[in-house]
Amino acid sequence: MTTPTANDLSSGAAAAPNPNRALWEKGDFTRIAATMRESGEALVAALGVGPGMDVLDLGCGDGTTAAPSARLGARVLGVDIAANLVAAGNARAQLLGLQNLRFQQGDASRLDALSDGSFDLVVSIFGAMFAPRPFDVAREMVRVARTGGRIVMGNWIPGDPTLVAQILKISAAYTPPPPEGFISPVSWGVEANVRERFEAAGIRTADIACEPATYHFRYRGAPAELLGLFRHYYGPTMNAFEAAAKDGRADDLHRELIALFESQDQGGPDETVIPATYLKVVVTKV
Repeated sequence: MTTPTANDLSSGAAAAPNPNRALWEKGDFTRIAATMRESGEALVAALGVGPGMDVLDLGCGDGTTAAPSARLGARVLGVDIAANLVAAGNARAQLLGLQNLRFQQGDASRLDALSDGSFDLVVSIFGAMFAPRPFDVAREMVRVARTGGRIVMGNWIPGDPTLVAQILKISAAYTPPPPEGFISPVSWGVEANVRERFEAAGIRTADIACEPATYHFRYRGAPAELLGLFRHYYGPTMNAFEAAAKDGRADDLHRELIALFESQDQGGPDETVIPATYLKVVVTKV
């Protein structure tokens, strides 16, 4: 696999700026990702990743699924819109001694520097769903996948009663309405939308499989402390608290979220464990 330089990938993003870049560079998602490592490893273990495979992790953060894929012997390229997460991912790869893992900056809806048919597996777990222009995202994932390869997505589900969908729903109620033409990221959690987007990219409906699955957030501490990480380091909740503070509603937002975290905690006295349901999508390119 020939991997482009950071500048190569950034040039495509610069040509069509991704409005989510500021959102994900605003906080420090690595603090949230640390609570998701165990589920990331379990997901990758079930994908049959191994030596000789070329894997693209799109919207990868600092490598919650990219690093486990590399540990299993695959050659892995992680691409993320946020420069701080790319830097964190490369630092983490170096710390883990994973020379087969690299991170580059890029926009999931415009992967200009990546060649057609470069990857056996394209993974995007709660990543590409946040990119604008979802039909372009689907087209790009299909384009860079090899014939016989797979695309695996994990997407939060709108209206789902579990943690992340509710965080996003509650946060949206405290922030200004989105601009005209905005397509919600959680629209990727609707099977009909997934099928429409991938079919438009040339995939047969029989080669698209969707099923609910579960991620777990695990944190050594109380639910209120985990909420603190979301409040201070997760872009959507950071924006919600800033907007709520301007309206004098920050305490109301905090009360709603702490009730959510505490009611969904399944951990013991020393650990918070909260499940979050998502839509797992597996696409085969034939």
